[in-house]
Amino acid sequence: MAKWLVKTEPGDYSFDDLVRDGKTTWNGVNNNLALKYLRQIKKGDGLMIYHTGTEKAIVGLATAVSDAYSDPGGTSDKQTVVDIKAGTRLRYPVTLAAVKAHPLLAPWELPRLGRLSVMPVPDEYWKIVSAMAELSE
Repeated sequence: MAKWLVKTEPGDYSFDDLVRDGKTTWNGVNNNLALKYLRQIKKGDGLMIYHTGTEKAIVGLATAVSDAYSDPGGTSDKQTVVDIKAGTRLRYPVTLAAVKAHPLLAPWELPRLGRLSVMPVPDEYWKIVSAMAELSE
C-alpha cells in the first residue's frame, strides 16, 4: 500500500469538512506532476491531509476508497479524481516549518516543491511525521 500527501485550502474544503462528510471525491488537481501522482493512488492507500494557506500543516489522515479515475465532470481527459474517506485527526498538526527543520525530511517534495498538491510519502517519512504528530503506528 502506497502513502500520499494531498493538499487543500481549508477555506475551500478542510479536514473538518471531510470528517463531517465522511468521504468525498478529491478533485481540482491541475499540475501535471501532481496529476501523475494522483493517477497512481489505489484503493486502500493512506493519505495525509495538508492544509495550505496560513495554516501550512499536515492535520489529518484519510484513506483512498477508490482507485484514481477520470473526472466524470471534468472538461479534459487528463482531469483525475479519487474518492477518499476521513481518518484520524493528528494529535499535533505537523507544520511545514517543522518538516523543513527535520533533516531526514529535506529530500521530500513537501519542503522543496511548495505548489505541488499531491505527492508520495515514503514509508520512512510517514513514520517520522507520525512520530512528530504523536500517532501510534
